[in-house]
Amino acid sequence: MSQINLLPWREESQQKQTKEYLIKLGLTSLLAGSLVLIWITYADTTLDHQRQRTLYIGRNLAMLDEKVAEVGELKNKKQEMIARLEVLQHLQSTRFEIVKIFDELVRVLPAGIYIAELDKTDAEVKISGFAASNNLISDLMRNLENSYKYQHPKLIKVTQNQTTHSRGSKFDLLIQIEG
Repeated sequence: MSQINLLPWREESQQKQTKEYLIKLGLTSLLAGSLVLIWITYADTTLDHQRQRTLYIGRNLAMLDEKVAEVGELKNKKQEMIARLEVLQHLQSTRFEIVKIFDELVRVLPAGIYIAELDKTDAEVKISGFAASNNLISDLMRNLENSYKYQHPKLIKVTQNQTTHSRGSKFDLLIQIEG
């Protein structure tokens, strides 16, 4: 038995193993390449999907920003309208106030006093006028003090009437209006 030569068989076996190894290596490489390609395709698809979602969110955020700006403008317009309504309500509530002021002024004004100028501010009335005598100015101040509409009359100045050179006085009076 020692004469059997196993060398060709070994070579054939080694070539067969090498061939099998190379086939397995090729198949494994092909499988690994396929897996990498599948993973890259999946990652690209996921990334594209995420980009689309980001663009969609960006567009919607821009639309929402426009709507928020519109809401801000509407709130400003609402505040302006509320302010206008408050002014109108104030005017409506004080609508007859000037009538009451004049009506009461006519009631307390003694005969012989003539009003030349009347200025009304928020809570004050300034009266400039002419009186036949200083006693009439005193009567006017007493009447104003006893009035339901006026309070705290202050005589600012009394001067001799220079325009007509007649008896009488020119006066300036400041009156507080009762709220």
